[in-house]
Amino acid sequence: MARLLLVEDNPDLAFGLRANLELEGHQVDLCDTGDQALPAVREQSPDLIVLDVMLPGRDGFEILADIRKAGFTTPVLMLTARGEEADKVFALRRGADDYVTKPFGLLELLARIEALLRRSQNGGKPGQQDFQFGSVRINPPTRQVWRAERLINLTPKEFDLLLALTGAPNQVLSRQLLLSQVWGHQSEVESRTVDTHMAELRRKLEQDPASPEYLLTARGAGYWLRIRV
Repeated sequence: MARLLLVEDNPDLAFGLRANLELEGHQVDLCDTGDQALPAVREQSPDLIVLDVMLPGRDGFEILADIRKAGFTTPVLMLTARGEEADKVFALRRGADDYVTKPFGLLELLARIEALLRRSQNGGKPGQQDFQFGSVRINPPTRQVWRAERLINLTPKEFDLLLALTGAPNQVLSRQLLLSQVWGHQSEVESRTVDTHMAELRRKLEQDPASPEYLLTARGAGYWLRIRV
């Protein structure tokens, strides 16, 4: 069981998230304003913080900056209705560990929370710690990726797609879910775009792109990142 701090001003969303997280066995403390967040972190020492961006008064980005400035390395997953790429980059560079765009699927959110908790328990703050599979190493804050210690040039969308897959390893993510998370429900974006970007990721990161070892297709369902444990 983990202790989570949920910072969310929408009472219906907060109630639903809290109820489902408690069903998963977690203890959940709730703040409905950003000003309550830092005192709650100091008092409750949560294992993970779920932080909404759009809060009354000071927004989630400011609250995140306060938490990091105070020296807390607690993993932070941010929730927002704003899906623009610049917002995601800004959140990650401010010290967020993950970023989920509303509307989101409950199962996806739970999987991302579990992934952050697992990585944190296995060795430090996930947002600062490199994520690795095979010879590929990813550093989320700097948005840099290496393969066999060689820096690989990814486009912003390729990196966001890779980050989405690392957020839920060994779990199939549908094309629609990836479109929502990476492209923010843009109507002009088609599912074929996901296929094209996955092909580029394989070309750049897999030893044999035609027979990938890590970036896999679940036929008729979507894509997944295989991590051997």
